[in-house]
Amino acid sequence: MKDDGAWIFSPVLERIKGVAERGGPAVIAIDGRCGSGKTWLARLIEESFPCNVLHMDDFYLPFARRAGDWEAVPGGNMDFERLRNELLLPIQAGTEAVYRPYCCPRDSFGEAVPLPRRELTVVEGSYSRHPSMDIAYNLTIFLTCAGEVQRRRLKQREGSRFAAFEQRWIPMEENYFRCIDVEATSDMVLDTGGAF
Repeated sequence: MKDDGAWIFSPVLERIKGVAERGGPAVIAIDGRCGSGKTWLARLIEESFPCNVLHMDDFYLPFARRAGDWEAVPGGNMDFERLRNELLLPIQAGTEAVYRPYCCPRDSFGEAVPLPRRELTVVEGSYSRHPSMDIAYNLTIFLTCAGEVQRRRLKQREGSRFAAFEQRWIPMEENYFRCIDVEATSDMVLDTGGAF
């Protein structure tokens, strides 16, 4: 991983070090705006601490199980029950877990992925703080950036798929942030506009 921008996450890594030193199992959530660096931070944590990383993108609901108004419901495209019951509760109990990541383009599940018992687990992605999971995280982090920074990063990352983010995914995320008040209830809020 390039070092560009890693300095901005130093306070986060210090907090995580404190959580890890208390002993586990500990579960950390990284929520925030798309393009704000959630996956980037998760990789940095993975390089810095022995941990499991779970990506919310692996827990979309299959299309057949989504409600008709799923786009209007905060997290209406997510399988919170599966994430909670198959992974987060076993992890918090200190046991191993297994899951099958969901692949949105194929609308199907991939091969089983075993998660060994680790003292630290990171749940990365939008909707990771949704209250329907009823999970007590040991640390919650919210990443944000200004709209123009978000658009620039997403255009670079997504290319021709950027329009879908502007028309669907960003408005859905913003609705979730408004309804759940994720930013105000996070332990740490970090603006990544000056990084990468």
